[in-house]
Amino acid sequence: MAKLHVSTTINGEPVEFLCEPGQSMLDVLRGPLGLTGSKEGCASGDCGACSVTLNGRLVCACLMLAAEAEGAEVQTIEGMARGEALHPLQQKFLELAALQCGICTPGVLVAARSLLERNMDPTETEVRFWLAGNLCRCTGYDKIVRAVLETAADMRESAR
Repeated sequence: MAKLHVSTTINGEPVEFLCEPGQSMLDVLRGPLGLTGSKEGCASGDCGACSVTLNGRLVCACLMLAAEAEGAEVQTIEGMARGEALHPLQQKFLELAALQCGICTPGVLVAARSLLERNMDPTETEVRFWLAGNLCRCTGYDKIVRAVLETAADMRESAR
């Protein structure tokens, strides 16, 4: 079967690639595109380690066909920091030690950013609900939730 040509935007940059019709976005990101921040934890959409946004919608890259990126805007963990300046969520995760082995961290950060883009004042319940698709096997979720809530508060304060 012939490879498909895909033109898309990833982290604000125009990107073109070839893929097999059944190839996942995660495989293309980690393979030919060299964006290895998104992790494969389950390959079934159960863990959230491969979370990216597609046109602003949170998706599991392991369940998304790479061809679905045609003409779309994809955001990955690599697009969170601006040069050396970490995104406020990344900085807060470091400050509060809201990470451990790092497998789930990229997906959790992408999901948390997606939440804060929609709701700058989430409750703890809303944060826990939003991050329910992201499994962490190393640590509890309390530091992660606290980091998201504190980042939201900091971002609201700096917006004033």
